[in-house]
Amino acid sequence: MTLFDSAAFEGHEGVHAFFDPASGLKAIVAVHSTARGPAAGGCRMWPYASAEAALEDALRLSRAMSYKNAMADLELGGGKAVIIGDPRTAKTPALFEAFGAAVDSLGGRYWTAEDVGVSPADLAHARNRSTFVAGLDHHPAASGDPSPVTAEGVFRGVRLCVARALGKELSQVTVAIQGVGHVGAYLAEKLHAAGAKLIIADVDAAAVEAVAARTGAQVVPPDAICEAEADVFAPCALGGAISLKTLPRLKAKVIAGGANNQLSGPEAGRALFEAGLLYAPDYVINGGGIINVAGEIRAIARGEAFDPAWVAAKLDRLAMTLEEVLDRSLAERRPTHEIADEMARERLRSH
Repeated sequence: MTLFDSAAFEGHEGVHAFFDPASGLKAIVAVHSTARGPAAGGCRMWPYASAEAALEDALRLSRAMSYKNAMADLELGGGKAVIIGDPRTAKTPALFEAFGAAVDSLGGRYWTAEDVGVSPADLAHARNRSTFVAGLDHHPAASGDPSPVTAEGVFRGVRLCVARALGKELSQVTVAIQGVGHVGAYLAEKLHAAGAKLIIADVDAAAVEAVAARTGAQVVPPDAICEAEADVFAPCALGGAISLKTLPRLKAKVIAGGANNQLSGPEAGRALFEAGLLYAPDYVINGGGIINVAGEIRAIARGEAFDPAWVAAKLDRLAMTLEEVLDRSLAERRPTHEIADEMARERLRSH
C-alpha cells in the first residue's frame, strides 16, 4: 500500500514514524481520533515483512480503537503504536525507552499500553521517558496486565451469543479458540470453569500444552482450528481470521473472540450474516482491556488510586452495548458489524 492512496488512512488525524538508530527502534504511531479525548491504544511489536505492512496494521488498529473506545463509552479517542521487530529477540530496555520518548513527543495526544508482543515490564522502561504510559504493574494508579479483563468481556460476550444463537448454556457447547496467548489462555480457563469443552490451537507449542494441561482442551494444528467441530469459533490471535476463504471451512454457528480486526473486510461480515452465523463485533466484545487501561489513565489524571469498581461498571455497560447490537441486527435484518460501525460513528460525531 501507499500512504495517501490507502482507504485505511481516511479519517486519521495523524500518523507518526519514529526511528532511533542507537536502540534500533522503528515505530509507527497512528492517531485516528481525539474527538472523545486523547487517543489511546496498545503498542504491538511484530516482525512485519515491510514498513508498508506495519503502516497498514497501525491504521486499521487505530481506527478500530476509536470505535472500541466509543462503544465502551470511554472519554478516549483511538490510536495505536506498532514496533517493527521480533519480540522474542529484539527487545531491549533502550528500545522501549526510545519508544517512551517517541510517545512523549506527542504531548499527550496518545496514550500507550500493551498489545501483542509487549508486556508491562517492557512498558516500565517506556514509562521512564513518558507519563503517557498505562497498563503498568508498579505505580499508585497501576492496573497491571489488562488481558484478564479483556478475557472477562469476551467470556461474557460468548455466553450471550451462545444463549441468543443456540439457546444453550456454556456447559452444553464446544468452543474452538484460535490463539492461546494472554487473552486466549484466560478465556480458555473461564470457559473451562463454566463447563465448556475446548479445542485450541496456537503456533506456540508450549502455550498450547500449558493451556491444555489446565483445561483438558483438545489440541489441533493451527491450520485446522477453523474447521474444528465446534459451536463457537473464538479468534484470539492476529487479525483477518474470518475471510471469504476461511468462512466455508467454519463449522461453528457463533464467531466471538478476543482478536482485533477479525474480519478480512466488510464483505466477510456480510457473508457471515447471509450464512446465518452470529458474529460478535470484535471491538465491542474485546473492549474490556481498554476499559481497564482507561481506569488507569483516569486515575493518573486525577492523582488517585486505580478504582476496580469503575472498571466493573463499564464492563457491565459493555455487555449491554453488545446486546443492543445483537437486538438491532435481528430487528433490522442487517449484519452486526454494520450496526456496530454505525453506532460507533454516531458516538464519535456526537462529541
